[in-house]
Amino acid sequence: MKHIFPGRSLLLVVVAALGYFVDIYDLVLFNVVKRESLEHILGAGDPRIRDVGIDLFNWQMLGMLVGGVLWGVWGDRKGRITVLFGSILLYSVANVANAFTFDLTWYAVVRFIAGVGLAGELGAGITLITETMPRDKRGYGTLIVVTFGALGAVFAAEVADQGAWFGRLWTSVTGRALMNWQVTYLVGGLMGLVLLVLRVGALESGLFQGMRHRTVRRGDLRMLFNDRDRFLRYLGCILIGVPVWYVVGVLVNLSQDVFVPGLDIDTSALDAEGLKHINGQAIKYAYIGLSVGDLLSGLLSQLLRSRRKVILLYLAANLVLTLVFLYGMRGATIEAYYWMCLALGTATGYWVIFVTVAGEQFGTNIRSTVATTTPNFVRGAVMPVTNAFKFLAAPLGSITSALVVGLVCIGVAFWATFRVQETFDADMDFVEE
Repeated sequence: MKHIFPGRSLLLVVVAALGYFVDIYDLVLFNVVKRESLEHILGAGDPRIRDVGIDLFNWQMLGMLVGGVLWGVWGDRKGRITVLFGSILLYSVANVANAFTFDLTWYAVVRFIAGVGLAGELGAGITLITETMPRDKRGYGTLIVVTFGALGAVFAAEVADQGAWFGRLWTSVTGRALMNWQVTYLVGGLMGLVLLVLRVGALESGLFQGMRHRTVRRGDLRMLFNDRDRFLRYLGCILIGVPVWYVVGVLVNLSQDVFVPGLDIDTSALDAEGLKHINGQAIKYAYIGLSVGDLLSGLLSQLLRSRRKVILLYLAANLVLTLVFLYGMRGATIEAYYWMCLALGTATGYWVIFVTVAGEQFGTNIRSTVATTTPNFVRGAVMPVTNAFKFLAAPLGSITSALVVGLVCIGVAFWATFRVQETFDADMDFVEE
C-alpha cells in the first residue's frame, strides 16, 4: 500500500473520495426527487412536470458551467484546498435551502447556486492527486476517488426510497414533519457540512506551492484559446466526456417521462410507490454501473499503460449498448430495463480516465482551471444535448431523436480521443508559457 500511496497521498485520496461521494449525491439528487417535489409544487399529474424538470436540471448545469470557470481559475491563483472548502460549503447550504423551497423561480435559483458549488469538488481533488502521487501510480488514486464517488448516486436513490425512516428521525429530533424529497435534500446538505469539518488538515499541493514563487501567469483562461495546439487539446478533453452525460442526462434521467412509456416497458410488477421511483431506480442502477466501469477502466489503464486505448474501448461499448437500448428493449420488463441502465452506466464508466487525461494535459499554472472546467463543461453540455433531443423529438419521435443525438455525441468523442496526447506516466512538473 505504501509504495502506491506514499506519504500523505492516502489521506488525500480518502478525503477526495468522500468529497466526491457527497458531490455526486447532490449532483443527481434533483433527478431522483424531481417528480415528487414538482408534484408537491405543481400538483400530481400536471403536464408541465417533464419540461419544468428538464429546465430546472439545465439551471443546475448552467450553475456548474459558471462554477467550473470560477473555481478553476481560483484554484490556480489561490490554491486547490480553498476550492475544496468553498465549493462544499456553497452546495451544502444550497441543498438545505432547497428542502424548504416551494416556488419554481426560487427552485431554479437554488439549483443554480448548488450547481456553482458542485462544480469545484472533482477538479480540485483530481488536480491534488495528479500533482501529489507518483506519475505511474496516480491512476490508482483517481480510480478510487471516482469509483467511490459514483456510489453517492446509489445512496441518493436509497435515501429517497427510505425517506420515511429519515423523516421519522428528523421529526423526533426537531418535532417537524417533512416529506421524503425534503429529507433527501437535507441529508445531502448535512453530509456536506460534516465533511467540511473532516477536511480540516488537508494539505496543499507541493507543485502549486513551488509555482507560487515563479513569475508565470496562473489561472489565465486566455491561454487556452490563444494557442491552437492548447485549444484543440482542451476542446478534445471536453468532447471525450460528452457521451457520459448523453447517457446520464437523456437516456437515464428521462426514463420515467420518456423512455419507459416510449419503449412500452412492462411496469405491471410495480406498485404505486414503485411507479413514483422509476427515475430514482434507473439512476441508481446506472451509477452502480458507472462505479464498476470506473473501477475497471482505471485498472485497465494501469494494466495497458494507456489512457486513450481504454477510452476508445469504452466508446465502442457505449455505441453498441445505446443501439440495444433504443431498438432492442421494446416491451421488456422493468427489471430488464434497470439492468440495461446498469450496462449503459458501465459502458460510460470512463469518467475517471477522462478527468485524469484533462488534468495531465496541461501545466501546473492552468491545471486546476482545465481539470475543473472540463468536467463541468461536459456536464453543461447536457443543456444543448437535451435541448437538441427535445427539438428533434417533435418531428422524429423520441427514439429516433435519441439515436441522432447519441451518434453525434459518440462520434465527436471518437474524433477527440485521437486529438489528445497519451499522458499515462507524463511528468506533471511543468508550466504553460
